[in-house]
Amino acid sequence: MKIVIVGCTHAGTAAAAQVLKDHPESEVTVYERNDNISFLSCGIYLYLGGKVGRLEDMFYSSPAELEKQGATVKTKHNVLKIDAATKTLQVANMETGEVFDDHYDKLIMTTGSSVKVPLIFGIDESKVLLCKNYEQAQEIYKTAKDNRRIAIIGAGYIGTELSESYANTNHEVTLFQSHDQILNHYISKDMSDRAVALLKQHGVKVELNHRVTAFTGNDNGELVIETNQGDFVADLAIVGTGFVPVTELLRGQVKMDKHGAIIINDYVQTSDPDIYAAGDSCVVNFNPTGRSAYTPLATNAVRQGTLAGMNIFGNIQRYMGTQATSAMQLFDHTLATTGLTYEIAKQSKIPAERVVFKGNWRPAYMQSTAPLTIELVYNPENRKILGAQLWSPHEIAQSANALSIAIQNGNTIDDLAFVDMLFSPNFDDPFNYLNLVGQMAVEQERQNGRGKARISAVGDWAKENDQTLK
Repeated sequence: MKIVIVGCTHAGTAAAAQVLKDHPESEVTVYERNDNISFLSCGIYLYLGGKVGRLEDMFYSSPAELEKQGATVKTKHNVLKIDAATKTLQVANMETGEVFDDHYDKLIMTTGSSVKVPLIFGIDESKVLLCKNYEQAQEIYKTAKDNRRIAIIGAGYIGTELSESYANTNHEVTLFQSHDQILNHYISKDMSDRAVALLKQHGVKVELNHRVTAFTGNDNGELVIETNQGDFVADLAIVGTGFVPVTELLRGQVKMDKHGAIIINDYVQTSDPDIYAAGDSCVVNFNPTGRSAYTPLATNAVRQGTLAGMNIFGNIQRYMGTQATSAMQLFDHTLATTGLTYEIAKQSKIPAERVVFKGNWRPAYMQSTAPLTIELVYNPENRKILGAQLWSPHEIAQSANALSIAIQNGNTIDDLAFVDMLFSPNFDDPFNYLNLVGQMAVEQERQNGRGKARISAVGDWAKENDQTLK
């Protein structure tokens, strides 16, 4: 079988490795436009902030490594055209200009995504940079060293993390966000307010409800950032306003959603049975809603790529879908999230309620502890968990993974209230904080006339800790 993989960041690397592991006799050809593969763009802010010493450490594979496993890897090669009907490709060697044809038995599309470039006048200014791949990261690092005032456009994960990195390296940082909160696809307004307050404590100027309309220059050589609420000046701007799938090669040949993301089935197979897709080029099956969604995350890409490498030989492993679980370290706090926020559940017309736990991650009688906030979202009709967000100076990211499993398995607030979790004063209270937030939800439903008998544990805990159900 001849397998062609187009694009080789996370999903393509995982797909190639899996194919060669399971079927080393296969003929695997990889086409990649860049001269590198497997770059962890999520590590850019770690490098810029000095937490990672070398940008090159953000690669976890190489063309040589895949070739050692048996693949033919052609970097600096751009696929110009794919004809699914004849199973052929037209490819250009970007170094020599040679154009040639190739063919496949099975095709794996892992072309990824590109930065969503907003329609802003002056976006091509030399002082306006994009942030995603290795070359862009190198340019940002080189340029920012000599520019103190940094403007970040867009407060998603990349924009928020870059703001922290530059604030930690003696830069003046202004973060522009067109919405009334940051990370609006991942956290609630309340959680955003906490994160914004922390950013401001560390010197970041956060400009919410500021839509950037143009980039221009002034007589002082400064970059002028024009917004719907006035003008600002900076030395450099970095745009991180989200991503769009790179799927033009298959447009009109396989089914896609409104974003242009390729639609896949439970085995990451497209509407063409000989074409599979993985990573940022395709949708995910989003379990909290039961619908497909476009959620470009490295974790999704690696899983889907591995499944593509398995399933081109038959329906071997079903794609379980995702809860879009993610986390970030923001200065001295951890922010972790999984599933739906309350606001997005309502927008999706899914019945939703929420409770907010505010306490400590372990008992107050320990020599040290720290506050913890959990916002739990659930469906009051079937009592299933829909999502959660956690915020604490303590590292509580793994609790988001536990709640992700609960959503994956269709667990209810009743399950969460009493699921077996370890107890030691070193780690938690006799009821883990996840148990407690589950019990709060159960008690809220009882108070609303939709629940079971009162849970004395949560009632007593709430009374002792002066908590109210929300």
